[in-house]
Amino acid sequence: MLTRRDLISSLALAPAIARAGTPKLAGTGPRLKTAICAYSFRAALGDGSLSYLDLVDMAVENRVDGIDSTVYWFPRDNLESFLVSFRRKAYLAAVELPSIAIRSDLCRPTAYEQEREAAWLRHWIDVSYRLGSSHIRVFGGQVPEGSSEDQAARWVAEILKRAADYAADRGVVLGLENHGGITSRAERIIQIVRAVDHPNVGINLDTGNFRSEPYKQIAMCLPYAVNSQYKVQIRNEAGEHVPSDWDRIVRMFAKAGYRGYMALEYEAPEDPFTAVPRYLATLRELAERHGSA
Repeated sequence: MLTRRDLISSLALAPAIARAGTPKLAGTGPRLKTAICAYSFRAALGDGSLSYLDLVDMAVENRVDGIDSTVYWFPRDNLESFLVSFRRKAYLAAVELPSIAIRSDLCRPTAYEQEREAAWLRHWIDVSYRLGSSHIRVFGGQVPEGSSEDQAARWVAEILKRAADYAADRGVVLGLENHGGITSRAERIIQIVRAVDHPNVGINLDTGNFRSEPYKQIAMCLPYAVNSQYKVQIRNEAGEHVPSDWDRIVRMFAKAGYRGYMALEYEAPEDPFTAVPRYLATLRELAERHGSA
């Protein structure tokens, strides 16, 4: 697995590309597209019995639009060759590679630590650009002991600001995920995104991560959502995992005019090779029913 230490010390920044203005979108309706999260097959990717090229074939077989590529199992060596092969096979199969998902911890108090995290983001922005992906899922991280949530939110916003223009130069959007810690609640993650105030920073909306009032918090985040990951379970008010009401959630996305990917991120106990095709069929049907502009 690729480590942060392997890369941060040797990052080279490519010349900036001229950045175009934010384009206006035609029409007003939703456009819902489907994708597979590589993380759904984390065990098989980890032991080498499944490859990212195999995921391209799976996307074709299940008639979904794209792959949300969790980078944890990208190769440490010959990364460039891997990216070229993955991108070529996906293109020839008419499978899109809209997003990559990385680990990050943006709750960093010192200027030095903040710059290291910004450098980490810039590296993956370059990788995303070379792969042809236009979105990166990032984590906010945990509030350090002895610090307040308000302080940590400011640190997260500062690091995202440092990376946002670099992302824009490469046509990449950063999506801060509601993933516990500093981003446990919709109010806080929205506050951070609004503080950054950049068209290339939004929310990667995970439908299964809120621990209270999940449908209300999903609705709050939708105006800021730039990518989404769909879970088959959601937490009810008692904190229990219960089946997600996907029809309700997809209708919420459509009503909000969401335009983007709904990527299945499967974490339930059933074998993903059995469960994922079934859930992808449901997600695809709902996207077709509710998602035409």
